[in-house]
Amino acid sequence: MKTIFEAEETQNYLDRIEKLSPETQAKWGKMDVAQMLAHSCGPYEYVFEPEKFKPLKGPKAWLVKKLVKPIVVKDKPYKKNTRTTPDFKIVDKRDFEAEKKRLVDFLKRTSELGADHFDGKKSFSFGEMTTQEWHMMFKKHLDHHLEQFGV
Repeated sequence: MKTIFEAEETQNYLDRIEKLSPETQAKWGKMDVAQMLAHSCGPYEYVFEPEKFKPLKGPKAWLVKKLVKPIVVKDKPYKKNTRTTPDFKIVDKRDFEAEKKRLVDFLKRTSELGADHFDGKKSFSFGEMTTQEWHMMFKKHLDHHLEQFGV
């Protein structure tokens, strides 16, 4: 199975993103395409810009690891219109080209670092994760939102 850390698989996602335009309409949900691109940067911001977020502590952190992590890292696709973490909620107007560039840069950086960089790396929300768990988190989230916009 190819992973998002491999150049060929990353290119598949880059090609899908390239099919988007500022006029692309969602099949479901409330976000416009620029907001979706900004939202899709969320998992990468957790990795590369964790200082932007307030860490979870206590029972809430435990619940997220025990209840949310399995949903995020397993191979079952997300349902349409599922709730998102408040950290990733985008309601303000965003610039399509700027958000597209940010997401593309995050994907390229992830691929360049490779699977070994992520193996055993601590997640902002979920603690230590395997390469496969990182792959599934990135892949599922991107697939869900790219499908939301028909690419």
